[in-house]
Amino acid sequence: MTATQALTGAQTQALLLKLTVLADDEIILAHRCGEWTGHAPILEEDIALANIAQDELGHAGMYLTLAQSLGGSDPDHVAFWRGPDDYRNTRLVELPKGDWAFTMVRQFLYDTSEALWLEAATSSTYAPLAEIAAKAVREEKFHVQHTALWVERLALGTPESERRTQAALTELWPHAAQLFQPIQGEAELTAAGILPDLNAAHARWTDLVTRHLTQKCGLTLPDAPDTQPGRDTHTPHLAPLLEEMQSVAREHPDAEVW
Repeated sequence: MTATQALTGAQTQALLLKLTVLADDEIILAHRCGEWTGHAPILEEDIALANIAQDELGHAGMYLTLAQSLGGSDPDHVAFWRGPDDYRNTRLVELPKGDWAFTMVRQFLYDTSEALWLEAATSSTYAPLAEIAAKAVREEKFHVQHTALWVERLALGTPESERRTQAALTELWPHAAQLFQPIQGEAELTAAGILPDLNAAHARWTDLVTRHLTQKCGLTLPDAPDTQPGRDTHTPHLAPLLEEMQSVAREHPDAEVW
């Protein structure tokens, strides 16, 4: 399916929602990464995590620009003028940044899921999405490599770093499956080849992260709930995050040049 071939009305609405969901995860996680600027344990990581945050925002921008071309709102409006009730990000990304182990474990879980999804999305029958995936997957594979090494380093480091890494995994693991929660209409998009098979991506993710975390890092996976609340159910942490993130845009709504 090329950019000039029309999607059905139902496909357009479902794809708009999926692109918004993808962008929301990227925006919120990028903000959490940005909170480490000036506070990372070493200067090199201060810069590296800031670059990762910038990459995530770039991916969000590509998703929202494509959504706008399908009839969605202006990307800046989507990012800065919706409240917590309208955001559809996972709870995994909105949790406070915690310590360095918490941030690295979260990034590893998220980056691995995104890299696998993007890799599959490069074969999308909808050319604009395939093009975005081809651009973003290269960056995301670097993110996975970077955070996987950090998780291993922390898990096999000192007793204290091991304790913190296990504690982070214990808190984060129950939220991770929500990354693979389908949106309304996703099955139709998958059947048409527009979106990757989410179940297949989830299976690959489970295999990869389980082997890395347990076999290579010596960590223990906690139990995960059988079901996950919808993406419209958030923790109390999202509202203050958005209040801070959106404050400048809302204080200067008529600004055109930043």
